[in-house]
Amino acid sequence: MTTFSRRGFLAVTGAGSLLAACGNGIGSNGSAQIDARVDATRDFLFNAYPGTRDLAGQAAGVLYMPLVTEAGFGVGGGYGRGALRVGGVTVDYYSATKATIGFQIGAQQYAHALFFMTEAALGQFRRSPGWAAGADIRYATPQQGASLGKETTELEPVIALVFGQQGLIAGATVAGTKYTRIIP
Repeated sequence: MTTFSRRGFLAVTGAGSLLAACGNGIGSNGSAQIDARVDATRDFLFNAYPGTRDLAGQAAGVLYMPLVTEAGFGVGGGYGRGALRVGGVTVDYYSATKATIGFQIGAQQYAHALFFMTEAALGQFRRSPGWAAGADIRYATPQQGASLGKETTELEPVIALVFGQQGLIAGATVAGTKYTRIIP
C-alpha cells in the first residue's frame, strides 16, 4: 500500500498546472502567424479578383480563412484557422472544422472568405456557435475561380468565396462546418 503525502500531492498538482498552462496559447506567436497569413491571403484575393476589394469595403466584416485542409474517402474532414476583421482590424480568431459523409475521394487545400454584408449578419455570426450545414455536389480543381457579379452582392447578407484550390476532391456529400472562436 502506498501512502501519499500532502507534499507529494502539491508537487503533482503544481506540475500538472504548469504543464496545462504551457498549452493555453497566451504569449505564443500564434496570433501573429495567423495575421500574417490573413494579410497574404487578403492581398492575393484582392489581386486575383479585383472586385473583392470593393466588396470588402462594403462589408461589415470579413472572416478570412487562409488555409483549410480537407480530405475524404467516404468519410472526410477538414480544418483551418483564420481571423475576423472589422474595418481592416482583427477582432477575433476562428477555427473552421468540417465533417463530411457520402461518396467522396481526394484531398485539397483552399482558402475562403466570408463577407458579412450587414451588421445583423455579422452580429448573428459572432453570437452564434457558428454551425452551418448543407448538402452539396462539389468539386475543386486547381486554377478554377469565379467572378462576383454585382447582383450577387446585393442579394446575400453573407457571401462565401472559395479560392486558391490545390488538389482534387470529388463527390456528393452532406457537409457541416463549425466556426469556433479561438485564442491562438
